[in-house]
Amino acid sequence: MPHNNGEVSSDRVNDVEETAASAEAEQAALQAEDVAVLQKTLAEEKAKADKYLANWQRAQADYINFKKRSEQEKEEVKQFGNAMLIVSLLPVLDDLERALASVSAKMAGLTWVDGVRLIYHKLRTILEAQGLSEIKAVGQPFDPKLHEAVLRAPGEEGIIIEELQKGYKLKERVVRPSMVVVGQGKEQKEMTEGQ
Repeated sequence: MPHNNGEVSSDRVNDVEETAASAEAEQAALQAEDVAVLQKTLAEEKAKADKYLANWQRAQADYINFKKRSEQEKEEVKQFGNAMLIVSLLPVLDDLERALASVSAKMAGLTWVDGVRLIYHKLRTILEAQGLSEIKAVGQPFDPKLHEAVLRAPGEEGIIIEELQKGYKLKERVVRPSMVVVGQGKEQKEMTEGQ
């Protein structure tokens, strides 16, 4: 029997070793599976984190752009807030210019005429201090951004030969274009003279 015991023992040892090896293999497989699951979960969470970071960065950029636009709009409102008032005063300026231009030489020395002239200069100075400037027209090439052509007449092609109403800019923005007469060229002039 001792011989049988030896055999049984070695079979048991083999069984124990096989069981241990099988358990280790099973545990290694479970660990590998757990690692794979953890890696997959980590990758998913990293993707979510990247998505959240990208959304946050986009939201931050949108906020910065919104803030810049708001500041720019505030500045524009500040610069051009009085534009409507200034534009509504331009006809008064025109009327004062026409009144002063029509004063006869006999009346030019009267004190009330000098008073009107002072009022005109004061109004013009106040408007210029707000950024109003006159658009140059006569002798300049016609520019549709600055001038409004109402007539064509004999004269140098494309050059303004007469200003019917002054135009103005407020800072760099045109608030009223100049109403002008534009030259139609020498050929047209010769054709009209020949008729």
